[in-house]
Amino acid sequence: MTNKELLYVEDALGHEQYVQSQCCQTAQMLQDRELQNFVQQLEQSHRSIFQSFYGLL
Repeated sequence: MTNKELLYVEDALGHEQYVQSQCCQTAQMLQDRELQNFVQQLEQSHRSIFQSFYGLL
């Protein structure tokens, strides 16, 4: 993997971690159970994407 590709993967990992944390925080603040479940599903999706990117290393 080239340095440029590695930097891209590292950047993508950082973005996915950020989105995961934002989803987690948002889900905790929501009172609507259906919306909270949706945001938790988004968090899980971004966790999966993170693992996919991490697998490239």
